Amino acid sequence: MIIFGLAVLSSAGIIDAQKKFGTAYYYFFHQLLYGIAPGVLLAYILSKINYKLWRKLSLLILLGALALMTLVFVSHFGFGAKGATRWLNIAGIVFQPAEILKLSLVVYLAAWFGGRQERTNHWLYGVAPFFIVLGFVALLLALQPDIGTLIVIGFIALGMYFVAGVNLKHLAAVLGLVVIVLGLLVVMESYRWERILSFWNPQNDPRGASYQVNQAMIGIGSGGIFGVGFGNSTQKFGFLPEPVGDSIFAIIAEELGLVGALITICLFLLLCLTLTQIALGASDPFGRLFVSGINIWIMSQAFINIAAISGLVPLTGIPLPFISYGGTAMVALLAGLGIVFNVAKE
Repeated sequence: MIIFGLAVLSSAGIIDAQKKFGTAYYYFFHQLLYGIAPGVLLAYILSKINYKLWRKLSLLILLGALALMTLVFVSHFGFGAKGATRWLNIAGIVFQPAEILKLSLVVYLAAWFGGRQERTNHWLYGVAPFFIVLGFVALLLALQPDIGTLIVIGFIALGMYFVAGVNLKHLAAVLGLVVIVLGLLVVMESYRWERILSFWNPQNDPRGASYQVNQAMIGIGSGGIFGVGFGNSTQKFGFLPEPVGDSIFAIIAEELGLVGALITICLFLLLCLTLTQIALGASDPFGRLFVSGINIWIMSQAFINIAAISGLVPLTGIPLPFISYGGTAMVALLAGLGIVFNVAKE
């Protein structure tokens, strides 16, 4: 999937990279050098460390990730783009702490729910601390704002809660609260509400809120069964916003057609089945929950990205795992899979 993603990225970003950086393969080499290379190295190192160590360090890992999230709002470290403050610059190293937060939350929830069974069935021991942690995370993400990441984290938290053996009444209460919070966040900002309206009617505001999804649909539709050919996309010539980011699936469908789109989806399904098999074979609750959490993270993010850019759900700015451009996301995902390797070996 990484190799496939690099190939797609080299094509999808060739025009945008030439305009912004003066070199056609900037995104390709940047992803390779600052995302894949350190990610694979970190995955290899983590695959050699007994995964049970992370259970003992789970609280420290989560607190460290939350500290990085709060640093985003400190002017000396945090900076933003396109109306959102989501990046940190520490000693010249630029990264997005929300991606680290996803991995740390998987570790923490696996340790929390894997510790004692009563934590999933008792309100005081299970649901209340769950609400407190998730509420603080939601507040930090809403302030950035990064609602797309908040939705993914919601999927991770609820999914792991379910896998842990949840009391269904408690799950329904948590789910209801999540829906209410997301609804309030949508109505609080006009652009979010406009995205909902453009989802119901893509012809509403075609040059504004509906522009990206309409251009994505043009790209997907023009690809047909076998695509227009690798490298021959016309939508990447400034028509489709974020061709290397959350719109990259539209470039895949345009250049490689329905066949390429289905291959992409099948790669995710194969990974999902592999991770499920590893989780079922894990020797302890922490390992089972951790692998399940990584699985839920990757699959929910892939589903939301593909569904949003295909017009099946309201548009959100969520990258496609392993394929979209983003060094921090790649490193975090590969780090998580490195720990999964160790669970599988055990």
